Amino acid sequence: MSKVWFVTGSSRGLGRCFVEAALARGDRVAATARSTEGFGALVAAYGDAVLPLELDVTGKAAVFEAVKRAAGHFGRLDVVVNNAGYAQIGAIEELTERELRDQLETNVFGAVWVVQAALPYLREQGAGHFVQLSSAAGLVAMPLGGAYQASKWALEALNETLAKEVAGFGIKVTVVEPGGFATRDGRNPDPLANGHVATTSPAYDGLRRRIAEVAGGQPAGDPAAAAQALLKVVDAANPPLRVLFGQGFYPMIKQAYADRLETWAAWQDLSAQAQGTR
Repeated sequence: MSKVWFVTGSSRGLGRCFVEAALARGDRVAATARSTEGFGALVAAYGDAVLPLELDVTGKAAVFEAVKRAAGHFGRLDVVVNNAGYAQIGAIEELTERELRDQLETNVFGAVWVVQAALPYLREQGAGHFVQLSSAAGLVAMPLGGAYQASKWALEALNETLAKEVAGFGIKVTVVEPGGFATRDGRNPDPLANGHVATTSPAYDGLRRRIAEVAGGQPAGDPAAAAQALLKVVDAANPPLRVLFGQGFYPMIKQAYADRLETWAAWQDLSAQAQGTR
């Protein structure tokens, strides 16, 4: 049975590949982006099966209207993919208030507006699947990515909470955590060369040089392969709450969680003291 998708940030990269993979297998898609100029080829190839919608997810009213249009056009919503977002690069000291607020407005608030707009339709259906694009950076923190990582860590918590709140309505939630994917000219994205970069302070030049030396060292993932993997996730009877796309960051994430457990265990005496039991 074909599915109806609502995908944000679908003009390029992973979002575009998700849209193309869904359409190619006979699903229908509301494809949203800040500009719909690049959707002509998809409309020509798939006709009414694709509904291009101009959408900036930071506008709450616009998000609710876009979801309403998609649900009205297709009659239902089955898979809601929160993909829209960007990376703000800069040391914590370098970030302006505007840069940090803009990062959270797009990556966090935009995702929340989409969930709030779509949830009543899925709840009425008694079925549906929210897919949130997070990142390996939503699990481990690295220098110069504080704003971006803060947004992704927030999304991890929000969606884990959401999954527990909506399970009784027959709604599923999956957080996808990609590593590096070749979304620009076939290259693995360099976090210091792409996205939004804060005004730099010389105090962090040495750190930037060290990171640049290893940037892009992870193997670049294929967005088309990621799209095929996502189809398997949304078709699964019991999809995972979290899933990594790409294996390059798995050892780092595994070590980070082991280190946390070890530290908590090592400081259990102090934890008990803080509680007043000793």
